Amino acid sequence: MISLLNYINGSFVAAQSGETLPVFEPATGLAYAHAPVSAAGDVDAAVAAAKEAAREWRQTSAAERAGWLHRLADGIEKRMEEFARAESRDQGKPVSLARRMDIPRAVDNLRFFAGAVLHDRQDAFDTDRQAINYVLRKPLGVVACISPWNLPLYLFTWKIAPALAAGNTVVAKPSELTPYTAYMLSEWAHEIGFPKGVLNIVHGYGGPIGDRLNIHPDVKAVSFTGGTATGARIAAQAAPLFKKLSLELGGKNPTVIFADASYEEALSSAVRSSFTNQGEICLCGSRILVERSIYDRFLKDFVERVRQLTVGDPQHDDSRLGALVSEAHLNKVLGYVQLALEEGGVIHCGGQRVIPHGRCAGGWFMEPTVIDGLPNQCRTNQEEIFGPVVTLQAFDTEQEALELANGTEYGLAAGLWTSDGSRVHRMSAQLDFGIVWVNSWLLRDLRTPFGGMKSSGVGREGGYDALRFFTEPVNVCIKY
Repeated sequence: MISLLNYINGSFVAAQSGETLPVFEPATGLAYAHAPVSAAGDVDAAVAAAKEAAREWRQTSAAERAGWLHRLADGIEKRMEEFARAESRDQGKPVSLARRMDIPRAVDNLRFFAGAVLHDRQDAFDTDRQAINYVLRKPLGVVACISPWNLPLYLFTWKIAPALAAGNTVVAKPSELTPYTAYMLSEWAHEIGFPKGVLNIVHGYGGPIGDRLNIHPDVKAVSFTGGTATGARIAAQAAPLFKKLSLELGGKNPTVIFADASYEEALSSAVRSSFTNQGEICLCGSRILVERSIYDRFLKDFVERVRQLTVGDPQHDDSRLGALVSEAHLNKVLGYVQLALEEGGVIHCGGQRVIPHGRCAGGWFMEPTVIDGLPNQCRTNQEEIFGPVVTLQAFDTEQEALELANGTEYGLAAGLWTSDGSRVHRMSAQLDFGIVWVNSWLLRDLRTPFGGMKSSGVGREGGYDALRFFTEPVNVCIKY
């Protein structure tokens, strides 16, 4: 068994309670590590260390802060394969996916913000030749970064990188389901002598840690990625204290496919966007809307492609889907399949638990599942399932496609497939989503704003938007 520890003020410490929680490998269903069960006292210690370190860290040059981020990235690159295998073991995703997407993106996050902070601009304004105004961007101080279990190191670094680059000190809380790679990063930070108290990582259950971070008087901002219900709880606690909030929440993302789209590209991309990472990505396209004239053909071809996807041991290179993150989550997703049947849906493939041979016989695997025949307002088409389950619906007109696409409480991402240039611009302006991918999916540029509308969140991450979030603007006006 691997013993994980909190990383506070440059040292590794157990939770003050001495309690630990088991960390499971989803592919086997067996515990392989113990993590601390931290509580308010542990959070207070981490915040105190961060507050003390903030005085000096905010005075360091942008170049010095960038250098430390590059050193963190160097450590991940140096142990790329080890990190990829650890991420797979912890989360259930195929090693090949972690090797191709998760771990390289974690490196990119650190290096991008190391560069961005060196090229951030400061605004100045000449006021009728009477005064000059310029804007300073001051770090907030201590900030909380709370990351989810689906893309553990990918999203952990996505939060801490801009916070540190902007001159803040951080108390970070990774998911208790997937803490291992964040712990590995703290080991590397310790090895390179990362300044004490600047990066603190506290492990344990979300409630006790999150509740304390949300109301702690010395925490000036909270950046959270996770479920909408948890986001609402954070807002209810932190907003009355006037903390800055960035909440990247759930999604129920449509993929809209018109008959004039490049058929093969749309088909292949729809399979990928539906089932990458077992559908456990907030950007996955879980509702596929297809123009009626090609609906039957698309449904047939889509189901045929999905049946060819291999579900199995994440260590095998031919496994396209690994295990779901926990037994509870597996049961939740299977419950939605049963709900879809009760609501009148037709299951064209999947819907069952998978029990692989060998070491993964006790793992939490599920078949990729395709359902149609459901109305847009049913729960299956309205609620975030966050698993390998997609629904298909037909539409006749562009207006109907828009109404179906926009017809949920979520507004994170949408996909649009068409060869009509006018339609591209017309629909992109009317889709109520923070991201619209046209004839593509998950094509990311780290300079662009990332976030959603409606119940998908508040604020934007990425690029200079992230650096702006983690700083406070101060206008200085000097009369000539």
